[in-house]
Amino acid sequence: MRTLLLCGLMLLALPALAQVYTYIDADGNRVFTDKPRSGNAERVQLAPSNSMSATPRAPVAPVVVTPPEPGLRYSLLRILVPQPDATIRDSAGNLIVSVNSEPKLFPGHNYRLLLNGEPVGEVGTSPVFPMENIDRGSHQLAVEIIDAQGRIIERTPSQPFHMLRISLAQKRMVNPCNKADYGVRPECPLKDKPPEKKDIPFVPFL
Repeated sequence: MRTLLLCGLMLLALPALAQVYTYIDADGNRVFTDKPRSGNAERVQLAPSNSMSATPRAPVAPVVVTPPEPGLRYSLLRILVPQPDATIRDSAGNLIVSVNSEPKLFPGHNYRLLLNGEPVGEVGTSPVFPMENIDRGSHQLAVEIIDAQGRIIERTPSQPFHMLRISLAQKRMVNPCNKADYGVRPECPLKDKPPEKKDIPFVPFL
């Protein structure tokens, strides 16, 4: 559990276009990282990022799951990051969701991510979904495996998470801006940089 939590925090710090790698650690846990490593690390293809809008969603129709063909069954489908009921603190409302299935996707199958019961982004084989501009508040995440005809083969239960969008002023309160931070950190724009004090030349008294 602690490994997955650290993994989630690390993924949240990655930029939307960063490269992600995954491997199984010595304890049998799947780990995601932005640093390549020799051995069994695999490069993960990122799904296109999703920009969330504040438009209200219509009621969701009941989900119909099509029983898979014999030999194409999944023993596990879950959301690795974020953990259920997690609180995400990000001023831009960004989040990276990672999913896992056992076995891996069969040919012709794809992952589809749902936010509050609605599909977001494009379906694909990537188990990592960067998301942007998620509204402040509580949301529900779920993931589906669909076949080439768009039929739902597997679906996870919806699990909640909470987006806490920290304002730039709050960030400055937690970590005040130093002289070198202006123009570098988003919460420290150059326009807010205090004017530098000019040295007064020494005039000897005569």
